[in-house]
Amino acid sequence: MKVLVLNCGSSSLKFQVIETATAAAPGERDRKLARGLIERIGEKATCRFEATGSRPHAEEVFIRDHDEAVQKVLAWLDSNYRARLDGVGHRVVHGGDHFTTSVLIDEEVIAAIEALNELAPLHNPACLSGIRASQAALGPSVPMVAVFDTSFHHTLPDYASVYAIPYELSLRHGIRRYGFHGLAHRYVALRYAEITATPSDQVNIITLHLGNGCSASAIRGGKSVDTSMGFTPLEGLVMGTRSGDLDPAVVGHLARREGIDVAVVEKWLNEKSGLLGVSGRSNDMRELIEHAREDERAHLAIEIFCYRARKYLGAYLAALGGADAVVFSGGIGENSPHVRAKICEGMEWCGLEVDEERNAAVLGVEERISLPHARIHVYVIPSDEELLIARDTTSIIEKGRVDA
Repeated sequence: MKVLVLNCGSSSLKFQVIETATAAAPGERDRKLARGLIERIGEKATCRFEATGSRPHAEEVFIRDHDEAVQKVLAWLDSNYRARLDGVGHRVVHGGDHFTTSVLIDEEVIAAIEALNELAPLHNPACLSGIRASQAALGPSVPMVAVFDTSFHHTLPDYASVYAIPYELSLRHGIRRYGFHGLAHRYVALRYAEITATPSDQVNIITLHLGNGCSASAIRGGKSVDTSMGFTPLEGLVMGTRSGDLDPAVVGHLARREGIDVAVVEKWLNEKSGLLGVSGRSNDMRELIEHAREDERAHLAIEIFCYRARKYLGAYLAALGGADAVVFSGGIGENSPHVRAKICEGMEWCGLEVDEERNAAVLGVEERISLPHARIHVYVIPSDEELLIARDTTSIIEKGRVDA
């Protein structure tokens, strides 16, 4: 089955065309046939597309909104990749309490996603634009599936998801820990099960998804039981431009002292904090590592980033009562041996021991980087959210045809 995967960010659109294995042909393998990225939607955008058997395409062109971006992608696919699409899978950032699994999209689903716009004002409206634009272009004959970034974390127990604020306010306003990066954490857990021949209901691991956005997840029996991001993606680990955890009183204090609205402070915490805020130089970990020797603030930013991740690692070991493995993913997690080593530093007490040579050699590939005798192993597993979306889409479309 050929599936178009659309991932609409606040000002970007990523896509892949993936031919997935089907239940009717279990010997088949998934194949990636085309991919691309449009950045800076709403201004002069950069488009980069490529497909098997075709020359890569790159251009800069004004793209007004996500509707135009989807039309651009579909027009390029029509002229460069003429195979008929069997379905479209849409990554939707926030499913709230309503969506605990991926679902076939209909008008009721669209209305429910729209009702969650307040919880994800930058992302859910963009996802809806992608859904509507692809429906208009492809028509009702091509089924579409919504795959939610929050759904993997719906298994969090109440004691991990409920905030200690007046309970009535939590219920009235839907305030709880939703968690994000669920597709990445779910993929890593499934892939860990495959490469270690572990039954999925026996997967007990801690996943660290480290990129410009960062989150940790405690996974017991293959299910998420705690995660670092909360009501919004701002909570938890230090990130590229997000502060992560801090005293809530800081928000009011800054608003009063600077004479600004709370919304401005929230913008600072989301866009001007984290690695960028501490270093004053960059949110790019590679640049900070390069300059850490002569730049004290760059060095401090790295230290804070790694220390916070190590604190969560220790907390989740306690929450799980131990783990079989720690798994790194995301752009930093997959490609920075220095950061992986610093996060794992001093964890020998619990049986977590990194093989220095293995760790230094692993960049962007699947590999175990712990010593053979370690009680808790350490893996690098690159996340593949698009493949997971394509597989969910195929499964739901096939199920719908059987039920019909």
